[in-house]
Amino acid sequence: MTNDRLLSNYNYNLPEELIAQNPVIPRDSSRLLVIDSLTSYHHQKFHDLANWLQPGDLLVFNNTKVIPARLYGNKSTGAAVEILLLEEQNSNQWLALVKPGKHFKIGTEIIFKSAIDDSLLRAKVIDKDEKTGGRIVEFLLPETGSFMEILPKFGQLPLPPYITSSKSEDSQYQTVFAEKLGAVAAPTAGLHFTEKLLATLTEKGIQQAFITLHVGVGTFRPVEVEDITSHDMHQEYLEIPAETVAKIAETKANGGRVIAVGTTAVRALEGAFKELDQGFLSPWRGKTNIFIYPGYQWQIIDGLITNFHLPCSSLLMLVSALIGRERLLSLYEEAMREKYRFYSFGDAMLILPSARI
Repeated sequence: MTNDRLLSNYNYNLPEELIAQNPVIPRDSSRLLVIDSLTSYHHQKFHDLANWLQPGDLLVFNNTKVIPARLYGNKSTGAAVEILLLEEQNSNQWLALVKPGKHFKIGTEIIFKSAIDDSLLRAKVIDKDEKTGGRIVEFLLPETGSFMEILPKFGQLPLPPYITSSKSEDSQYQTVFAEKLGAVAAPTAGLHFTEKLLATLTEKGIQQAFITLHVGVGTFRPVEVEDITSHDMHQEYLEIPAETVAKIAETKANGGRVIAVGTTAVRALEGAFKELDQGFLSPWRGKTNIFIYPGYQWQIIDGLITNFHLPCSSLLMLVSALIGRERLLSLYEEAMREKYRFYSFGDAMLILPSARI
């Protein structure tokens, strides 16, 4: 078994004080570690991004929007409960993680009270999900209003578990281009962009395109098998619109570079290519469980903007497939020496095509 297949080789020790608890203001004042060759790197600010891109390049963003997926309520017995929505299964029926799990039997009724007004939202456990250990919860809606219209009155944005003392506003955990509701976590590489920076990039001739991938809780779950190739990757829903496919084709035909903004954009583009299984990218919507690790043969993306990821995570393996595991971990060591901020509210890396292995 090669070193790149061993889970233990994707571990590193991060000082707790480097886990960002709050975003910087403004967003694009975060730091940016630019990797521009097989041997060189540069310490920059994110608002310097345009200096490292070229006219004709294409940035591909994920326009998913985080839903207020964490709800606190009470069972009909009065016992306090918490649920985290993961994915809609059918109309008003959601797969959810529940606490305390062992007490959520089929038929359990839950009542949620609005923090805004006196309204109530009722739900019922209708099934179990063996794979996640979660439950299928059916929400009993009033006669008017869709679930997504009602949800903000009862739910909270679910910050990742390593963010324990944040003073952030909800808007700071959404990208400025967030549009399509459905994620339970933000596509964090996109959090660094401001309207001003997007305008600057456009003025330089750097194009923009969008995909939608609804980020799931599986994104944060570590790989737990020592041979990573036997890892059972989670599925996520994605959409690749025709306009984005056309922009990618045009960019490549003109010699430009396709730069994915975040690992979710990577998973969407490379995942759609895999699921289509036709040798080229077409408009597509559906689910992918693509797992990218060293040895992967890249099909669509040329470069990547990404945050710093959790040890032993599938995201760390994805980035390793682009520039090599040993080099990535050495760059993480450099980032820690320089006191970069890690994870969702942290700083970013720009990996240019010239730095790929």
